Amino acid sequence: MNRLRWNLLLALPLAGILALVSVTPARALTTEALLDTLQHTGFNYFWFEANPANGLVKDRSTAGSVSSIAATGFGLSAICIGIDHGWVTREQGRARIQTTLDTFRNGPQGTAASGFIGYQGWFYHWLDMNTARRTWDSELSTIDTALLLAGMIDAREYFELQDPGDSTVRATVDTIIARINFNFMRNNDVFIKMGWKPGTGFATFGNWIGYNEAMILYILSIGAPANPIPAILWQAWISGYDWRTNYGYTFIEFPPLFGHQYSHCWIDFRDIQDGYTRGKGIDYFENSRRATLAQHAYCVANPGGWAAYSDTLWGITASDIQGGYLARGAPPAQNDNGTLAPTAVGASIAFAPEIVIPTLHNMYDHWPLLWSQYGFRDAFKPATGWYGPDVLGIDQGPIVMMIENYRTGKPWQRVMKNTQVQNGLALAGFLGAVGVEPRSPVASGLALSATSPNPLRGTGSVRFRLPAAGEVDLALVDVAGRIVRRVDHGFRRAGEHVVAIEGSGLERGVYFLQLRWNGESRSQRVALLD
Repeated sequence: MNRLRWNLLLALPLAGILALVSVTPARALTTEALLDTLQHTGFNYFWFEANPANGLVKDRSTAGSVSSIAATGFGLSAICIGIDHGWVTREQGRARIQTTLDTFRNGPQGTAASGFIGYQGWFYHWLDMNTARRTWDSELSTIDTALLLAGMIDAREYFELQDPGDSTVRATVDTIIARINFNFMRNNDVFIKMGWKPGTGFATFGNWIGYNEAMILYILSIGAPANPIPAILWQAWISGYDWRTNYGYTFIEFPPLFGHQYSHCWIDFRDIQDGYTRGKGIDYFENSRRATLAQHAYCVANPGGWAAYSDTLWGITASDIQGGYLARGAPPAQNDNGTLAPTAVGASIAFAPEIVIPTLHNMYDHWPLLWSQYGFRDAFKPATGWYGPDVLGIDQGPIVMMIENYRTGKPWQRVMKNTQVQNGLALAGFLGAVGVEPRSPVASGLALSATSPNPLRGTGSVRFRLPAAGEVDLALVDVAGRIVRRVDHGFRRAGEHVVAIEGSGLERGVYFLQLRWNGESRSQRVALLD
């Protein structure tokens, strides 16, 4: 046992010691096998933790859980992915999806506090798993309805054949969307409200103002075929953006990573820009990449001194904690209490595979108590040995979907050809490749390798790949994001490049190589010995 690990054990309570002692390597998979396993177990959650009589998916794996309509939306997309992987037949998947759609099409809508599935075409956040009616004093939820609709739209585009079964899926989705009064949830304001309740209406709810997970809500509402909201509301949405630099990365700030993931599960924001991102020289995909890399850098720096944080153990987002559920994120630090959530990592794979894949391997190989029959549990805290008991639908859905987007891009390709999505993006001012031929998945393209050697002592080399010619800036930055040495700068051809890197003269410690090209960036951690 090395000195660092021994000192860590001495600093922990008994529960934490037991947790760390249990993390000896138990199993190892190839990356492809691990991604297959994560997708298959995640799919199983949506297939087996659903009511086959109405298609509703449980919010969490605990017995007696209510249904989350957001989890149900993720489940619709997960079933499409499951069909492609052969985990269920096309007929089985389509039948389950049609059952789900029928539940939302046929469920009664009204203003009473009980007995209804929704109102004005919108749906309640929490539904009884058996009756498919409002429960838990639930609100009519705009964002959760949007995530449900996104799954429906994905299913609509998946079942594209001209046969009665596929045609019925498409017609049912069209019926559900056409009856939604998207303007109702504005309440005559320039923002979309977060919710509405019987009896009290909008009184206790705020507005959706960027930046957060509600980007997809605005795009679907602006592009709706009936009762759309005015496109000018996109400007109200972006009025709340906070453009800041954290740990060397400049991006639209929102600490919990789920806000940088949910909309991207369905909408491919690569190479398209609205007015705001054009002005910043990035797209929203790159923004999410930077947010992911910044959180990784934050966890490596570990300003809170939490046990086990490292370059292969990180991930902070809204999750269960000991004693409750809390919105958490970084940077800047928001309720960081040493709890890590695997979904924060797995759902970021398309943005930053070079830091996500090693972390997924670490979590799977060395933290066996984190694993369940449905994949990773919601969260765990290495310092105390606490593991969340449940698997959550809104965790597994983004993991399944973003791995698929990383590997094949199929969910993106389907949803980006949808008329409502195309109209919403166009009316919001997005320019670029909206609705054109499918772009390749993100597993290829701009790439930056670790230094050779790493750790670096004195002089070494670094390799990077450019998908096209362009201006390159490669720099060594410290954990505060300050450039300490320029490694390469100038116009470079497409293809592989190897350049020298000089570490002498710098203090030993942790640095980051940062490669910038054509509005994109990549980074690698560098340990400098002297």
